[in-house]
Parts: sequence; structure tokens; C-alpha cells
Amino acid sequence: MVEWNQILLRKEYHPENPDKIVVNLTSILEKRRAERVLDLGCGAGRHIIYLAERGFETYGADISETGLKLTKKRLESRRLEAEVIKCDMRSIPYTRSSFDAVICVQTIYHQKLKGIQETISEIHRILKTGGLLLANFHSKRSSKYGEGVEVEEDTFMQENDPEKGVLHHFVDENELRELLRNFRVDLEAKEKRIGSYLRSRFILLAEKI
Repeated sequence: MVEWNQILLRKEYHPENPDKIVVNLTSILEKRRAERVLDLGCGAGRHIIYLAERGFETYGADISETGLKLTKKRLESRRLEAEVIKCDMRSIPYTRSSFDAVICVQTIYHQKLKGIQETISEIHRILKTGGLLLANFHSKRSSKYGEGVEVEEDTFMQENDPEKGVLHHFVDENELRELLRNFRVDLEAKEKRIGSYLRSRFILLAEKI
């Protein structure tokens, strides 16, 4: 996708440090003796690096060639191994029950509702029974809700840089639980106010039933 190829060239879109929610997940995975982990929408690879350094059999997938090149470069510089492929998250080229965990951070909501539904279905397919999904979603409470051009209900296309042309879908708790009806879900709302701006997201850890 052209937008992400350009966006991921910006330094602020390829940080070094992993998200705290991914760091917290690793202890859970270690207790479960999980081995194979997929970073779906891996971007520039910060979570692949983190997971590979901790000994997981790590895989990454993204639609952006820029992101994949950055990921491979980072892996090579650290002498780490991980399989990294280009794919659309709505059609993941791995067999059923392939993974112990899938992380999808700051990624899954960048599409229309149908795409999100298809992505969740694919994640469910490739996870082992009892496997975990870690993801986050924009909440409708966020100040960002309603910004840009509405392309369908609760989905908006950004009009300004740096994410011009990028979709953002927003959910409430009821919709999110319906989307994940085939999972056992642990859900947390996270909010942070910066002046008059409210950043509101859902963090979820979902277990395949």
C-alpha cells in the first residue's frame, strides 16, 4: 500500500522500543511455553526483534515493502532469524492452527469493518486452540473519532499528513465483543487526556475457544 510505504519512511513510525503491552505478553507466553508467534502488521519490526531476542520462533507479515525492508535490515544487523513475508492481513498464507500467539498492535483498525471481520476470522483460523491474540482498537470515545472523511459508519479516512489516505475504524465494547465472539476475551479500556484531546483505546487479550 502506497500510504504505508511512505509513512514508514518517517522515523517516528519505526521506533526501537516495543510497546509495553507486548512486553507484558511475553511473560504470559513463557508460562504457557508458547513457541510460534506472528506479528501481523509488523511495520518496521520492533516487536519481531523483541520476540526473536527472547527466543520465540518469530514470524512477521505486512503489506508494506518499506516496513519489510526495514525489518529485515534490523534482523540482519542483530544476527536474528525470523520469517518475514508480504501479505494482506485479510488473507494470511499460513495453515490452520499454526501459531501459539498473534500480535496485531496499532494495525487491525486501519480498514473497513468487513476487513476487520475477515482479519479476525483469519487470525482465528491460524491460531491453535487456546492460542492468544493481542490487539488494540480505537474507541469511539476518542477525540480522533469523526476526523477526516467518513467512508462508512464509524470508519474515517484521514485527510492530513502523516496518515493522509489511511483508514481508522472506531468501536465500542459491544461491537468489539461481537467481533471476537469466537474468543474468550480479556478487555481493558485505556484513556489518556492531553489538554482537551482524549486518546481512548481498547486493549484486548483474546484466547481462541
